[in-house]
Amino acid sequence: MNKATLALKISERLNITKKEGEDLIATLQEIIIEALKRDEEVTIAGFGTFSARTRHARKGVNPRKPNEIIDVPEVRVPKFKAGKRLKDELKAKAVKPNSDTTTI
Repeated sequence: MNKATLALKISERLNITKKEGEDLIATLQEIIIEALKRDEEVTIAGFGTFSARTRHARKGVNPRKPNEIIDVPEVRVPKFKAGKRLKDELKAKAVKPNSDTTTI
């Protein structure tokens, strides 16, 4: 599902215009990004937690020149940890047998 489809689904469920659905997604993204820049976590109960972590500097290999060792700088990266409800919903779906199959 892409952003446009998500905006359409939100607009249908909330009975708002597609543009308002797109604005809602954009606003959510901005709020989460701003919080992560301030080293804050964003937790949506049951869904998950967005956070930012520092990946330390390290040595790496230049993919164009495999014999060349390069320094990879320290960088901030986003992290998402799934919440209990999200995990449980996905596990429940994976366990359910397919109703189209017939056991003989």
